[in-house]
Amino acid sequence: MSVSIGQTPLIRVVSHSLHINAITVTSPHSISKRFPFIFSLHRSTTATPPPNLRAVRRRSSSSSSASTMSYDRQLAAAKKAASLASRLCQKVQKALLQSDVQSKSDKSPVTVADYGSQALVSLVLGKELPSFPFSLVAEEDSEDLRKEESRETLHRITELVNETLASDGTIDISPLSEEDVLKAIDNGKSEGGPHGQHWVLDPIDGTKGFVRGDQYAIALGLLDEGKVVLGVLACPNLPMASDEKKGCLFYAQIDAGTYVQSLDGSPPTKVHVSTIENPEEASFFESYEAAHSLHELSSSIAKKLGVKAPPVRIDSQAKYGALSRGDGAIYLRFPHKGYREKIWDHAAGYMVVAGC
Repeated sequence: MSVSIGQTPLIRVVSHSLHINAITVTSPHSISKRFPFIFSLHRSTTATPPPNLRAVRRRSSSSSSASTMSYDRQLAAAKKAASLASRLCQKVQKALLQSDVQSKSDKSPVTVADYGSQALVSLVLGKELPSFPFSLVAEEDSEDLRKEESRETLHRITELVNETLASDGTIDISPLSEEDVLKAIDNGKSEGGPHGQHWVLDPIDGTKGFVRGDQYAIALGLLDEGKVVLGVLACPNLPMASDEKKGCLFYAQIDAGTYVQSLDGSPPTKVHVSTIENPEEASFFESYEAAHSLHELSSSIAKKLGVKAPPVRIDSQAKYGALSRGDGAIYLRFPHKGYREKIWDHAAGYMVVAGC
């Protein structure tokens, strides 16, 4: 599957991984008119992927055509889930302890908040949408938490999940056991499929930013018949404006625009991408971590485009949120050779920008 702005593919999906050899996202109505090649900077040598997400383990039942459906109920549930997850993450970040950090195969940190966030999103979606087939493609599973050395960590996660649900007061869920939390985390083991609806979650996108106290996001998207139709980004450390308190919730559904509101529930505002037409006046985003993107290549391309401003480096899909409201005009990302993008790294953010 290719997801596109206009007729130009930006993102290719194979199984439950996104292979993005290069992304450049900018205003489709301004810079792209003068520099149309900016949307097609691909370095792929692989064959064209299959047309949809390939089902491996779990499938939900078929749905109607994405273009004729309203996703209002799913959007309301997704906003609630992401907001509650961000509340848990904010609490953990304020009191981050070294013992909260484990390691995983890609050497990025996994925190108590990562597991707690995934458990909360899984639980809230299931509770708010009981009549909908449930399929969640997510980053974490409970394997490490089931080990003896993780008992204290699991206990803390369970406490945090219960405290967060109790503080909200709108979700009727009895206090959860540790096994309940483990099962909720493992609800994210689906691998999607070409049919039906599948949620896609990164419980904490930008874990290094989270540990540093910088930008991170809870990124939740929905695919219907292999197409991204809904995206929610909770960005707890991103300010609504330069002079306002932190905490943004971006959301979009297909053919309905992109909106932002504060995480504490202020009225939503419709947002739009930058209208800058002169690349010399544009600014561009890229990953904060050099390990995630080829900064030198991004710099070279920006120079060829005539961009004079230095890059704005931000962790996580918060870049997509900032891009959607015109904080910058371009997003460049060129992963290192061998780095494998995952669908949860981009699905929600893509929808937030594409919805503008």
